[in-house]
Amino acid sequence: MQPILRFLGQQPYDEVFKAMQAFALNRNPEATDELWVVEHAPVFTLGLNGKQEHVLDPGDIPVIRTDRGGQVTYHGPGQLVLYALLDTKHHSMTARQMVTLLEQAIIHTLSQYGIGAKAKPEAPGVYIDDKKIGSIGLRIKNNCSYHGLSLNNRMDLSPFTRINPCGYAGLTVTQLADFGVDITTQELAIPVAHFISEALTS
Repeated sequence: MQPILRFLGQQPYDEVFKAMQAFALNRNPEATDELWVVEHAPVFTLGLNGKQEHVLDPGDIPVIRTDRGGQVTYHGPGQLVLYALLDTKHHSMTARQMVTLLEQAIIHTLSQYGIGAKAKPEAPGVYIDDKKIGSIGLRIKNNCSYHGLSLNNRMDLSPFTRINPCGYAGLTVTQLADFGVDITTQELAIPVAHFISEALTS
């Protein structure tokens, strides 16, 4: 069965975070997988084992401790965030396989816009040369995944200079707009979600 695709618009991070946790906690084996597409107001999120030292100068942007893997990242308007609420037991997927699926969804989507990108096994996410364009962070609880991916579309990238993105000092980030791609975040979500849905049902 295809996952349910929900477009949530722009939402505060903490409200969606709590909703994801509740979905995973209350999920039963018959529940349909869901993909949530959202943009967030500016926020830094720090992973489960994230180190506060990687938050260099948050200023007026809130920092929220969350329960995904990974270090610190930034979410803001103009960035596609897609949360994958999947039954990992049903799909017989490990956490590593989930990460790879989300990375490949980004890579495949970028290729449709003529952009070559790749994943790095030692540093999860998606890169164009050595610039990061997509991040992955997951949590699996009760055989249910939540959190997911972010893909920089057309946004203010300057807040990334106020952190060590994903724990890497000096890591440069990029976005689709830097490559001449002009698309709404909702439009961008379609090929990403389609790739994930097809992979789960093939």
